[in-house]
Amino acid sequence: MSTDEAVKTTAPQQLKGKASKTERRNLRALSWGHALEWYDWAIFGLLSVYLGAAFFPSDNPLASTLNALAVFAVGFVARPLGGVVFGFVADRFGRRKIMIFAIGAVALGSFVIGVLPDYQTIGVAAPIIVVAARLLQGLSAGVEAPLGTAYALELVPNRPGYVAGFFAFFNNLGNLLAPLSIFAISSLLGPAVLAEYGWRIPFLIGGVFGLLVLWLRRTLPETLNTEAIRTVGAVPTPENSVWREVRKYWLSVLAAIFIVGAIQAYNYTWIAGLPNLANGTFGEDPTAVFAITTGMGVFLTLGALALSRVLDRFPMSRWFVIARLLAIPTIFLALLYSQPGVGTLAGVMFGGAIVLLLNMTIFVVVSNSLLPQHIRGTALGLGYGLGVAIFGGTASYLLLWLQSLGLMWVFPIYIATLCAVSVVLYVVAKRRNGLFVGK
Repeated sequence: MSTDEAVKTTAPQQLKGKASKTERRNLRALSWGHALEWYDWAIFGLLSVYLGAAFFPSDNPLASTLNALAVFAVGFVARPLGGVVFGFVADRFGRRKIMIFAIGAVALGSFVIGVLPDYQTIGVAAPIIVVAARLLQGLSAGVEAPLGTAYALELVPNRPGYVAGFFAFFNNLGNLLAPLSIFAISSLLGPAVLAEYGWRIPFLIGGVFGLLVLWLRRTLPETLNTEAIRTVGAVPTPENSVWREVRKYWLSVLAAIFIVGAIQAYNYTWIAGLPNLANGTFGEDPTAVFAITTGMGVFLTLGALALSRVLDRFPMSRWFVIARLLAIPTIFLALLYSQPGVGTLAGVMFGGAIVLLLNMTIFVVVSNSLLPQHIRGTALGLGYGLGVAIFGGTASYLLLWLQSLGLMWVFPIYIATLCAVSVVLYVVAKRRNGLFVGK
């Protein structure tokens, strides 16, 4: 039996039953790191208006916001490099140390931004340091999400749907805690204090939270060299190089780029683009805007927990195709928010939340399913990083820019096209290379 055939025959089928206590403990150690990553990226996006004023001052509030969002995108540019470099190291030498490093870097970057003096105090050094911090976070985030999920699938190999829902719960919890913390600060201190220095508090919380995650991850077991992997010859050797195998599965990597990129563009439109459009362009009450994003976060968090209990009942491939096709028409809801109106914003945000929930719950596991275990760190680090960098990290900027030009109608067409392409590539890659997780 060839290596490819052996690996495919070990692809686990969805099983019913509960995960063990040890499996749940390991999943929590990994998924709390995911929560921190999503929290960190969400607060930067949501607070771009205030970051722009502090580190990229301009007479035009829109210009300051766009400058901050450009730095937001810089962090995404670093993701492919981080995913490839650290994913390769993880495929060669193991998962655990890389996952500890990744969360430490995310926490450090968040803390630096929280304590950094503004442009008026230290001049051009302020934006330079912000960019450096985002690059550090981008490098670490490039491996945190794809490798963390691959690691979890190795720790709990027979429950891909459960892993997807479990991780999505914590991802959405991170997204929820971001607007919730800002909403609380805005409510307690007022919008003026939030704009002056209150925006720093969520970044400092992220830095402290990272220390807790580091402590949780100290007991994670290493999975790369388990007997189950060795029996199918999946540990790379000089004769079975990681990069040669990645090139062999180039179609699966390309599919992963669009699977990740399309839904991340949709996601960042909802969690950063529309809220920044409301705050920076339409001048909505920031407390109301953050209340809406917090409410949507509650829905996504609880919804992911519910999905973790049902996803394994049906093939993951079926879930993906249905969810992604539903995303095509719902992205056009963004066009309804073309002028100020908190009620309209709330309707649009919650109207797209159901489809967003299902897609965001399963997209990383679906991407993992197209790749064999021994190259997932490298291949998915590359695919995930490129997808987020090219499409996800630029979505918020593109939305605000097109709206300023009166061309907002172009944006949903762009996202819908990405979603359609992702379905086509997934189906073709699945037929050509098979699936390595679930069905």
